[in-house]
Amino acid sequence: MSSKGVQPLFPHQPQPQEAGYIPDKMKKAEKRIETYPYDTEAWSILIRDAQVKRTVEEARPTLERVVNQFPNAGRYWKIYIEQEMKGRNYEKVEKLFQRCLMKILNIDLWKTYLHYIKEAKGSLPSYREKMAQAYDFALDKIGMDIMSYQIWADYINFLKSVEAVGSYAENQRISAVRKVYQRGCINPMINIDILWKEYCAYENSINPLIAKKMAEDRGRDYMNARRVAKEYELITKGLNRNSVSVPPQNNPEEAKQVEMWKKYIQWEKNNPLRTEDHATITKRVMFAYEQCLLCLGYHPDIWYEAALFLEQSSKLLTEKGDQNAGKLFADEAATVYERAITTLLKKNILLHFAYADFEEGRMKYEKVHSIYKKLIQINEQDPTLVYVQYMKFARRAEGIKTARSVFKLAREDGRTKYHVYVAAALMEYYCSKDKSVTYKIFELGLKKYGHTPEYAQAYIDYMSHLNEDNNTRVLINKVLSSGLLTAENSSEIWRKFLEFESNVGDLASVISVEKRRNLMMDKLKEFEGKETALIIDRYRYMDLYPCDTTELRALGYQQPVTQTFMSSSTEAGMAAPNANVVEEESVKKPAYPKPDTTQMLPFKPKKVLSTEAHTVPGGVFPPPPVASHLITLMPPPACFNGPFVIIDKFIEQLKDMKLPDAPPQFEHHVNGDTKMDPGTALSVEHASGKKRKIATGDSRNESDDEDGPAVPPIHDIYRSRQQKRVK
Repeated sequence: MSSKGVQPLFPHQPQPQEAGYIPDKMKKAEKRIETYPYDTEAWSILIRDAQVKRTVEEARPTLERVVNQFPNAGRYWKIYIEQEMKGRNYEKVEKLFQRCLMKILNIDLWKTYLHYIKEAKGSLPSYREKMAQAYDFALDKIGMDIMSYQIWADYINFLKSVEAVGSYAENQRISAVRKVYQRGCINPMINIDILWKEYCAYENSINPLIAKKMAEDRGRDYMNARRVAKEYELITKGLNRNSVSVPPQNNPEEAKQVEMWKKYIQWEKNNPLRTEDHATITKRVMFAYEQCLLCLGYHPDIWYEAALFLEQSSKLLTEKGDQNAGKLFADEAATVYERAITTLLKKNILLHFAYADFEEGRMKYEKVHSIYKKLIQINEQDPTLVYVQYMKFARRAEGIKTARSVFKLAREDGRTKYHVYVAAALMEYYCSKDKSVTYKIFELGLKKYGHTPEYAQAYIDYMSHLNEDNNTRVLINKVLSSGLLTAENSSEIWRKFLEFESNVGDLASVISVEKRRNLMMDKLKEFEGKETALIIDRYRYMDLYPCDTTELRALGYQQPVTQTFMSSSTEAGMAAPNANVVEEESVKKPAYPKPDTTQMLPFKPKKVLSTEAHTVPGGVFPPPPVASHLITLMPPPACFNGPFVIIDKFIEQLKDMKLPDAPPQFEHHVNGDTKMDPGTALSVEHASGKKRKIATGDSRNESDDEDGPAVPPIHDIYRSRQQKRVK
């Protein structure tokens, strides 16, 4: 019995290869997520697998992982909530809404919320009140969305469907419906014109006389909102609202989205509604920021600009005398900062600093202390800059003593670098004017960071600033003779030493430093055989050199170590000749072929193309004059419907074809064995120089077209039959 005939005992059961396919796919997705946690494609594989689970208990761990990884992704929360709603786990659904609804202004998520209220609260006696409250709540939060028409329409239909017993209840219902209509008709959104027509029809159904007055009163505001709605739709066209927030990718697609979002936000800031209510402007601008942050939540500039706008609005309202609104907007700005540093950008130092400065401006010093301390407690990052800014804040707010206590904490933190000592020493010098404390801090840091050339340079610069020549010379010798610096790291300090002696010392001291420096340079291969290049530093001053750029390059004058450890003054001195050399080299380089930009034509896409059109990927351009003339002589492409020749095969046939040396000879037999098609006959006639007869009824034209008298054929059957009949 062959193996091919064997059938599985359970045909519906998947074979091992099939059963292993899905787990392999899941394993690959998990591996991709482990490599890059923000891989949305891999997460989508896990989500699809969770959606086909039999029970929500099996899908819940995966969905929980997704919303924890993407806490502001409305579509992921929507999927999670819908899975719980399928299992009728309404308590869990409410907890999920509490976690995401207020922070995520996603139109689809809010529609899911309203659907949940209908489904879960429909059997309660207070269903109408709860549903009305839910609609009011949703319109207050998401009603400004350009796609919010359906929520407005559903709310109105819900109010119309409410039973009203008695004239008072009927008037209450009419007032409620009218109020929602009037709010919606001045709210820019798609289909606002449909809502306006429905409103006018509703008013006419109640009282035609009042309807005319209502339309006149609200007509101007509606026209303004309709104008803004068209601009709104145009400015938001192309925005990818369903994209998930991931760390900046720095690719063209992301840059385009960022530009479009900022353009939309700026449009809202320009007050397209032309309203004088600054609170309304601020509300619309912040709604735009909230929509943007759903897609660009990892961009700190969006968070900062949103908080800065609220801060400016707060100051503006406070200056106008509205203290309550000003305080409210200031608190909202603090909330924006707090959301940023507690959700997506927990480790972003920039936003922490901006938040600290904002709270410092509000005189909330305890809050500032907590911000800096929270940032210092993050173990994954270098806290040096945090300590430096913390010391500056402490000095500004509470004096030099508090700053010294912060410096003490920094010294005890093993993660800090030499910058803390430099910042503390210069703070003492500039603020407390105490040179002795500054000297002690620098000496303390020199014991710990004597092997770091940047710290030694900062110490030497400070000592040079004091104009104490002997102390500066002693310090430089101390640093160079300590043995903590390697030859590569000490080259910049030797250059500073030579510059210092050139400014304040005599020629003997300059030559002495140069000799010591040359002895050290002999250990470095890149300076071998370049004694002349080393002497240039004796005569250079800032960006002035004793040789031109060509000679500097010929001498091999370079300072690779200096380019790595370069102060601002040295950078100015060395950047100029290097830049000149690069510029001179670029001038000497041969010119590469470049397109003639004067011949370029702008991009001109067309829907209907003319016969002479020359379509290329860049657009539609006119062909060359000769080709254009040829195209005008040819029939348009629409005249030809086939058959279409396959050019490659056609060329192969031409290559393999063997042409005869002489034209073929055809003999006309009576029995008709040899025949020619009309095309071949015409070609033979033209090749033999004969003219073809024109088939007309006029015999005189035939005789005129022929060169001589017509000769009957040799074997003319018709003539032979006629002759037989005559006989």
